Formats: sequence, structure tokens, C-alpha cells
Amino acid sequence: MLISMLFFWLAYALYDRSFDTAINRAGVFNYDSKYKGATAKPASILKKDRELSDAGFLVNHARILVGSGLETFEKGKSALQNWRNSNNALASFRFGSGTLQGHLLQAGEERFSITMDEKEDVWYEILSFSKPDNFLSLIGYPYVLLRQKHFARDSTLLMKKLLSAKLDDVSNAP
Repeated sequence: MLISMLFFWLAYALYDRSFDTAINRAGVFNYDSKYKGATAKPASILKKDRELSDAGFLVNHARILVGSGLETFEKGKSALQNWRNSNNALASFRFGSGTLQGHLLQAGEERFSITMDEKEDVWYEILSFSKPDNFLSLIGYPYVLLRQKHFARDSTLLMKKLLSAKLDDVSNAP
């Protein structure tokens, strides 16, 4: 693990991070366009997607009950709209993103969603698929997967914290 961390530090230090280079590379996804938008599917279907797994992508999924009722849903929606980082739901809000050319570690896509079901339970969900984008990132990929799990945990804790705040406080959050 220490070797992986050192590798990523070195790779990051050597990586061309100039703004112009990043802008020039932006706009082109670094994974096959046939997978673009795949996180719009329910997690249960994405996890069974043989074509995706055969292409080397791993699915990462976290879902947590964050409360109930329309007010909680609106707070969650507001939190997602301010972050900027359909199944059987009565209401849902989703935000997704895909990696672009020049991404240092991986290729893939992620979706953040807040949904309210028929019992008015409100769920926060993170769904992603990813794979190493080059040989060097393959070496440290176990560390990347660990960081993804930590991010999912931290993100769900933050969402619970935000939803325990007043709706006005969430709308004004940075």
C-alpha cells in the first residue's frame, strides 16, 4: 500500500497539470462513448452488465437511507445541486459526470442521486463504474478503489449532516 501511495505521489508530481493542457483535453471522454450515460440505469442492472465488466470496468455502489418526507428530499436535492462535485422513485434528482481525456487515474462515470420512494423514504445513492486508464494507473488501482470506498462513506456522512440542517442553510452552502 505504501508503494502504491508513493507511486501515485510521484505520478501526480510528474503529471502535466497546466491549465491550458487540461482545457485542451477537456470535452472528450476517456472511455468508449457506448458507455456514456450508463449510470442512468439502476444499480442492479449496471452490476449485471456483462459488456461493462468484460470491458474491465468495476461497479462501485453506495446507497443510504437519509430520512423521509418531501422536506428531506428537497434538502437533498438542494445539497446535490450545490455540490456540483428512474427507478421506482416518486421523485428523484440526479447529477452525473464522466472522466475526460487526461484524467490521471481512471476512465469511467459516476452518478449522485437523491430519491423519494412510495413510502416517502429518501435515499442518497452514489453509483459509478471505472477502470484503470493506463498501465501506470493499473499498478495503483487497488488504492484508487479504496479511496472510492472512503469517498462514498464520507459523502454519505456529509449528506446526512447536510440533511439534518435547515433547508435554507443547505441552499446557501458553498
